[in-house]
Amino acid sequence: MDEKRILLVEDEMKIADTLKQGLVENGYTVDVAYDGLTGLHFAEKNAYHLIVLDINLPGIDGFELCKRIRTRSEEVPVIIVTALSSLNDKIEGYDAGADDFIIKPFEFKELLMKTRVLLKRVWSPATQTGIVLRAGDLEINLDTKEVKRGETDIKLTAKEFQLLEYLVRNKNRVLSRADIAVNVWDIDFDTNTNVIDVYINYVRNKVDKPFDQKLIQTQVGMGYVLKASN
Repeated sequence: MDEKRILLVEDEMKIADTLKQGLVENGYTVDVAYDGLTGLHFAEKNAYHLIVLDINLPGIDGFELCKRIRTRSEEVPVIIVTALSSLNDKIEGYDAGADDFIIKPFEFKELLMKTRVLLKRVWSPATQTGIVLRAGDLEINLDTKEVKRGETDIKLTAKEFQLLEYLVRNKNRVLSRADIAVNVWDIDFDTNTNVIDVYINYVRNKVDKPFDQKLIQTQVGMGYVLKASN
């Protein structure tokens, strides 16, 4: 489908209607659900290119809704809209499978920017051809979202997958936290947050810890590098 279809789950009707109008004016087809259970029903019934959801929803909240969406599809990008801005809230959202956050209050152009970035990243032709990225004995299939080291399957959340993909695409190159923030989280680097270090540790625990060869290395004062011979 060339026309991109978006599911918007927001219980405040005025906000939902305003966001829908803006997205439609920018060429998107938008379905709106005003509670979590209806949003889940829509997500199960229809195919979407992107899902935008609030956290404080009647029925089931946005975190739970995101988890249930992820059990059906690891591919569709999810943006969480919330007034919650603490690091723990963001980590909970990323653990639930969210790809990005927008903190209320926000300008519509921020949502539009993040929508365009995620749609381009996930649905561009290059990511739909079964491309396999390799680094040493690590393999990442961009089509099936499968990750392996040798014969061992590795299960990652959506955000962990994006982080690992970025590291592998830039293997043997030192990446600063600012590089990672902009290219994986689509945010300006905030020196007061350690969310990047937290997620590096998450990925290390799955990709490196069980294996003798450690791929992800810290360059003190500079950032991180995934070192591999191929």
